[in-house]
Amino acid sequence: MNVLPVKRHRILAVDDDAMNRMMLDAILSTDYDFTAAASGPEALSLLSGKTVDLILLDINMPEMNGFEVLTHLQQDPQTSKIPVIMLTGDLDQETEVRGIQAGAFDFVHKPFIPTLILRRIERTLELKALQHHMQQEIDRQTALAQAQLASTQRLFREMIETLADTIDAKDTYTHGHSHRVADYAQEIARRAGKSAEYQRAVYYMAQLHDIGKIGIPSSLINKKGKLTDEEYTAIQQHTVIGGDILAHVAEMPELAEASRSHHERYDGTGYPDKLAGTDIPEKVRIIAVADVYDAMTSKRSYRGVLPQEVVQQELEKARGTQLDPDFDDIMLQMIDEDKAYQLQEGKP
Repeated sequence: MNVLPVKRHRILAVDDDAMNRMMLDAILSTDYDFTAAASGPEALSLLSGKTVDLILLDINMPEMNGFEVLTHLQQDPQTSKIPVIMLTGDLDQETEVRGIQAGAFDFVHKPFIPTLILRRIERTLELKALQHHMQQEIDRQTALAQAQLASTQRLFREMIETLADTIDAKDTYTHGHSHRVADYAQEIARRAGKSAEYQRAVYYMAQLHDIGKIGIPSSLINKKGKLTDEEYTAIQQHTVIGGDILAHVAEMPELAEASRSHHERYDGTGYPDKLAGTDIPEKVRIIAVADVYDAMTSKRSYRGVLPQEVVQQELEKARGTQLDPDFDDIMLQMIDEDKAYQLQEGKP
């Protein structure tokens, strides 16, 4: 039966006193792989090509004292995690505080008591191993949480896309409307300099902005010809219905805002709450521009597709009245740069 060898920890002692180095060698060599350096520069040179598990560092040394060596160790990513026990023959409170602040793990007083220094080293290595194990567990749990979050986000995205398809299926003339509005709204947000997180929120909100249509009869939504006043009032209720449906999504309350407020007008004459200007949530103002654009460039039960020239004219008229002027301007710019954004007339 083969027995795996027990790992011997590697210890570097840094002390300018040859007698101290000999004593440490005698105390530690039986249990550890021991190396000694007579100065700070020699120790730093050794560490450039050698890894160790612990450093015993004398404070009072010529050329480079222990605090200076410790500063170098802490600044180098290769050595900053190595625990350092400082050695001193004159340990006072000020020295101890200075050492701890500089990154020392512990202190040992000279002259050395073998059992004490062995116990300090053993305890330090145990604590370092525990710290390493804890960090590994934190990393594992973090990776697991990130994987679970990614899975949840994917499920959330797929659920929203499915709901958007369900909404669009309600209106035979606007198939794909929710997805197109989401694409346009996200692009407006991107051009407005919004963060990726902001753009993602706008995209999700836009996909569900018409969810309230689920509560409106299909015969009314797909009616050809002009709506009566009563029918138009009934259609308007889709904003309230949608807001109520999405109000239960506590993790993303903005979904309800988009559904309820996307027919508010910048001048305050919209519905259902007659909000005006910046009282309309910013993301909803972006979605409103995208919604109006897609409505004009999609075939409806009561009219055909409007050409881009007419769409531009209508958007210019809506600037500051129906729509937020800043986001309206971005939409007009997108139309001007048709080749870049690939806007189309006559979407299916």
